[in-house]
Amino acid sequence: MRYLLLLILFSSSLLWGCNSNNKKTAITTAKPYADTTVTTPAKLKSDTVKQINDKHLKDKEEIQTLIRRMFIWAESKNSIKVLPVLVKDSICIGFDFGKLNENLEKMRKTDLFTNEFIDNYSKIIHTLDKKIKANKYEPWNTYELPTFNFANDVGPWCSCQDYFPWETVEVEIIKLDNDKGELNWNWGKFDANINSDWKKYAQPFSVVKVNNKWKIAYLRGFDYKEGTK
Repeated sequence: MRYLLLLILFSSSLLWGCNSNNKKTAITTAKPYADTTVTTPAKLKSDTVKQINDKHLKDKEEIQTLIRRMFIWAESKNSIKVLPVLVKDSICIGFDFGKLNENLEKMRKTDLFTNEFIDNYSKIIHTLDKKIKANKYEPWNTYELPTFNFANDVGPWCSCQDYFPWETVEVEIIKLDNDKGELNWNWGKFDANINSDWKKYAQPFSVVKVNNKWKIAYLRGFDYKEGTK
């Protein structure tokens, strides 16, 4: 009986030791707590959309500042006379290319326009000069409106005669990616007493990013085909 009691005690001790070791193993091999939050495709899409919207907002603000600066410059004493005419007896006989080159240099120094825009303006003047000398237009008395479309009765910068403070101009994105964009500009907010036609007024323009900076690439008033009709 004595030996049987010892055998039972010994067996119990072995079982307790095994259970204890198993618990220790379970504790030591358990993985530490980890964040189980899952980034779902929907959340990724939402974050991406937010980044795109934030970037578009920044680009829109930069482009709006650009178009305002362009209008302010165009109305300043540092601007250019877009039709550098050669005149004889009040009749335009062509254009002064020396003055044209001065215009081109002034435009480059503003850092507002792409090279393509500046070259397009030069091309307009050269084409008009050729057509005038080839009698493709009716003779133009420079005290009257030109007999071609470019800069005729409206300023080519805004395609308008009357205007509001340039600081109120706002832009609307039509299409915009990382390095080019198509937009409309308008006069922004108006007082209630302003003619509703002005509130609807909008003009297209386009921009290109050059060396990480937005520049004017197209204005309706400088459209080559329309201007040289």
